[in-house]
Amino acid sequence: MTEGATQPVLRATLEDVARAAGVSLATVDRVVNRREGVRAKTVARVEAAVAKLGYRADLAAARLARGQTFRFAFVLPTGSNSFMTNLSEQVARTADWLAGHRGFIDIHHVDVFDPDVLARALENLSPAYQGVAVIALDHPRVRAAIDELVARGVAVVTLVSDAPSSSRVHYVGIDNPAAGRTAATLMGRFLAGREGTVAVIAGSLSLRDHTERQFGFHQILSSEYASLSALPVIEGRDDSDRTRDLTAALLARHADLRGIYCCGAGNRGIADALEASGRAREVVWITHELTEHTRRFLVRGTLDAVINQDAGHEARSAARVLLAHCSGEPISPDQERIRIDIFLRDNLP
Repeated sequence: MTEGATQPVLRATLEDVARAAGVSLATVDRVVNRREGVRAKTVARVEAAVAKLGYRADLAAARLARGQTFRFAFVLPTGSNSFMTNLSEQVARTADWLAGHRGFIDIHHVDVFDPDVLARALENLSPAYQGVAVIALDHPRVRAAIDELVARGVAVVTLVSDAPSSSRVHYVGIDNPAAGRTAATLMGRFLAGREGTVAVIAGSLSLRDHTERQFGFHQILSSEYASLSALPVIEGRDDSDRTRDLTAALLARHADLRGIYCCGAGNRGIADALEASGRAREVVWITHELTEHTRRFLVRGTLDAVINQDAGHEARSAARVLLAHCSGEPISPDQERIRIDIFLRDNLP
């Protein structure tokens, strides 16, 4: 080693703790794993050695020693929704990380807009799964399927869209009412006192994230921007062709249409309809999720703002929460909080 080079920092082992405390390895193992049968003075000595050496348990190694593995199912939507495609890719990448922690992921694609199809998919999952992450519909049939899984000892995490009255152990996603309020504030400020109507396009009001976003949007628009009135919510099922037709009809019917807020997907359809109408630079358009398509629409000037959630963070968070729950380990709430990002053309990453 050259002069002035720093010594590598080695992780303390159970053997190091046993040597420092002057006890056997078996005694240290009992203390660290909170098992009974060790005298209080010995426990204190071991804990002092743990603190002095900065010992942290290697949980993956412990699972390996016990021959313990976990298998998780991620139930994601079918279709061409760009954000969901990105989320699926991020889950696949997370699977590589999770495998090093003795956890394994299978991805199942189903029609999450249909409560019967989604519920059947959950009901028919293999009993080999210890945990499930699902894009949830807040529907009685789906809630019942989640509750049945939990009753069987399966940890269930809702991902992106929640079913809060179910027995799920954690929700991984943004604060959707806050996201909707943020979109309304941006809309009101972009329109700067202009009078007219604003359209709200959801994928499905059966998806709680879409419902909560439009609720937050209406909450702010109606209370703080009296010159603007929101039209009834329409549902495009996150399908670009369907959403294009709906948007074209809105533009034809409402000469005073000043803004469009899309709280779901189908953005390629909205862009096509706006460009075809010749009103793309006149109508303020705000949507969700930064994808290759919404990025292009922002740069082009067709789209004004994107409310984003980090798909990679959500995939990793869902895996961490499931692993922690099945291992009996604590989670860090701050680490698992999914933040709301706002992207304009000027701050694209």
